Amino acid sequence: MHSEALSASTDPLSQLIVGLVLVLLFVVLTREAAHRVLVALVAVSILWLLTYLTPWHLITLEGASRALDLNVLLLLAGMMAVVGVLKATGVFEWMVGRLLAGRGGQPLLILTILTWVTALSSAFLDNVTTVIFIAPIALGIARRLEVDARAFLLPVIMAANIGGTATLIGDPPNILIGSSADLSFVSFLVTLGPPVLVMLLVFDLYMHSRYHDTLLTARTLRDDGTAAAIRDRTLLRGMAWICGGILVGFLAHGVTGMPAAVPAVIGAAAALVLQDVLYLRSNTPSAEERQHGILGVLEHDIEWPTLVFFALLFIVVGAAVDTGLIGSLAHGLESGIRAGQEAFGFGESGTLFFAALLILWVSGVMSALIDNIPFVAVSIPILHDLTATLPGETRVLWWALALGACLGGNGSPIGASANVTTLDLAARDGTRVTFGEFLAIGVPVSLTTLALSSAWLAGYVFLGNSVAATGCLVLALLLAVPRYLRWRGSARTPA
Repeated sequence: MHSEALSASTDPLSQLIVGLVLVLLFVVLTREAAHRVLVALVAVSILWLLTYLTPWHLITLEGASRALDLNVLLLLAGMMAVVGVLKATGVFEWMVGRLLAGRGGQPLLILTILTWVTALSSAFLDNVTTVIFIAPIALGIARRLEVDARAFLLPVIMAANIGGTATLIGDPPNILIGSSADLSFVSFLVTLGPPVLVMLLVFDLYMHSRYHDTLLTARTLRDDGTAAAIRDRTLLRGMAWICGGILVGFLAHGVTGMPAAVPAVIGAAAALVLQDVLYLRSNTPSAEERQHGILGVLEHDIEWPTLVFFALLFIVVGAAVDTGLIGSLAHGLESGIRAGQEAFGFGESGTLFFAALLILWVSGVMSALIDNIPFVAVSIPILHDLTATLPGETRVLWWALALGACLGGNGSPIGASANVTTLDLAARDGTRVTFGEFLAIGVPVSLTTLALSSAWLAGYVFLGNSVAATGCLVLALLLAVPRYLRWRGSARTPA
């Protein structure tokens, strides 16, 4: 009992120690010297050893329990279980066959379809749920086309993070921002939708150029037009209702107040019960055999190493919160804005743009290094203070925070929950993506989308949201129409 009476130290040395642990964690993960769960476990052990055996109290067991984001952990576990039951129906193999039918020689078109389906789904579900559903399809397509699965998986991950930026429910930081700043679902979609649309078009072009040679090897492959049969139509019909209920639960968050984990866990329970009931209808199993279906999902389809890694990562980031490290960074951001205002003598619009730009890039970099949820949570009070004192349309600061927190997640494999989840699903399937391979794609994507965000922020501040949105839509048309015409031309050309 006495040990839990400890409170975290907030002195500069404690913050420095936690900062060093975070940096070392990131460096070791980058070098891939050991399994990520082991690396995170060692980091947490160091923090606890220092907390209980030295004067520097970095994070207690009680603090660790507060740091665990049960909403994320249970959402992941619940949706993994739902997907595990769906796998038993054969629906993913069927979807792969349907997608390939008539398109077996057009892998770049398939990549575009996957990218846009992922982005749109992430906007109206959330990016973690989306990648759990899309990743098995991407892996199946890669197997059928006999190409490197990374050419589909990495675009799926990044499209999920970009698409989730556009709406209130697409990424957890947006929910925090929307609740605190009183921004509605429509406000997010109308304001961030146009720039995100441009980002997705640019991203799609980049993915085509990046993976053109890789996917070229599949151009001679032709699908026979047949799709794998659904193995259990009764279970699939029931799962369609369950998945529909989960989707309604996600979308009704603003009315019910239910975190995303609640409908996910309820849906997982319903899926497992349905699977068990249907199994009993056609079989008379022993007690041991009856457990097999449920245990199969729990043991094989729920990625326990992923969940443990997330839990340990939350604890490390929790130490950064408890010691005040993240708070110091956020206050440093505020000081930087005010110093820039005084040093450069910005006018009203200039000050606002400088503040938005600083918030965008700092939150983008931080989100690539640590989980963006605690950083956003600590930044919110700072932004409330800034919006009360800075002149002009200060709502742009909230949009800058949302863009930076969501888009920065593409900067590293641990930058977003969707990244870690997809990479672990791929590893289980036999496709390993190294830290360096992810950075080679993720860093350029993150920098490009943040640069596009900077341009949009300039338009928003100096010209107004209506002009900025119109400019984005015009640019989107200029990017999309030539591509569509080229695709139509190639589709009409005989093979």
